[in-house]
Amino acid sequence: MNPTRFLALLFLLLALYCGIDPFKHSAISEFPDFKSHYVDLPDWSLLPTEKDDANLLQRSEINFVDQIQGPESIAFDPLGRGPYTGIADGRIVFWDGLKWTDFAYTSPNRSEICNPKPSPSSYLKNEHICGRPLGLRFDKKNGDLYIADAYLGLMKVGPEGGMATSLTTEAEGIPLGFTNDLDIDEQGNIYFTDSSTQYQRRNFMQLVFSSEDSGRVLKYNLTTKETTVLVRNLQFPNGLSLSKDGTFFVFCEGAMGRLRKYWLKGDKVGSLEVLAILPGFPDNVRTNEEGNFWVALHCRRTNYAYFFALYPKLRTLMLKLPIPTMVHYMLQIGGRLHAVAIKYSPEGKVVQILEDSEGKVVKAISEVEEKDGKLWMGSVLMPFVAVYNLAA
Repeated sequence: MNPTRFLALLFLLLALYCGIDPFKHSAISEFPDFKSHYVDLPDWSLLPTEKDDANLLQRSEINFVDQIQGPESIAFDPLGRGPYTGIADGRIVFWDGLKWTDFAYTSPNRSEICNPKPSPSSYLKNEHICGRPLGLRFDKKNGDLYIADAYLGLMKVGPEGGMATSLTTEAEGIPLGFTNDLDIDEQGNIYFTDSSTQYQRRNFMQLVFSSEDSGRVLKYNLTTKETTVLVRNLQFPNGLSLSKDGTFFVFCEGAMGRLRKYWLKGDKVGSLEVLAILPGFPDNVRTNEEGNFWVALHCRRTNYAYFFALYPKLRTLMLKLPIPTMVHYMLQIGGRLHAVAIKYSPEGKVVQILEDSEGKVVKAISEVEEKDGKLWMGSVLMPFVAVYNLAA
């Protein structure tokens, strides 16, 4: 028997043995044109192996449990107030020291369907209506807040909050499909990622499984109001952050697990470099006061994920089996939600690794924001914000 078919049959039998309903839809049943893409990964031996054996993130403090759902990005305004964060029901909220207060909205639709719900999955079907603010950045000069809304594009709201206004929703005639993260320079240029033009955020698992390459990194000029594509044909570009001196920005490549550098100034302007190979699947990246980069890893890359990244036909065959999407997801991440935060130097050297490999306290982090000796960690999946004291 063909090895590919044999492996698929083996997984099907395993699914039946585990009590999985064989008549349930497959992970890609709603996507008749689904296609898996090859991921050009480095040799397994080149993936970083450094770990935090002490699991220091387990010392984190968990805040705001069940008060907010899916705080993807954490931001503080120019006066140091906050945190501000975008959550699963489409609101951007602000911690005033006593409670969470509504600050801004990206969608004018605040109907009953956008009201808080008990789980992250219950929001997904209405995200395109209610909005889903992901990356947040404040202009340090005037307090304007810039927002990457997964469905509504690049947006802005003044320091008083309220209804955000749209800046751009397309580039080169192609609509933004999954606006994800952003940063703004001193000249008023906004650099941002569009993770996919084929899959919306509510189908992010299919994007992960596909590894299709329609992702882009773009630039929006606040003066000319022009949107320019800087990098194209990317497999799930995600977080983006400018260097401290503004000579380059870095962005995360989700499928390939890399931190890439794009030069904005100097002899290499417009060129790309690989800054670091990451040990897992990255989400956002943030620059601290020293100029280092904190990368939030959703999870480490497993042997399973590595193998199927290299064999797209086998991956597609697996995904066609009547196995629930969540089962595929748990195989992808190694069976449990966990958390990894890695600090890199501007040269791409590992400075520090913090981890909760067991997911006992912190899990599925999407961003690490360093402020006043503490790391504020958001999660697009979890109903809390984790805070780790670097001096502990």
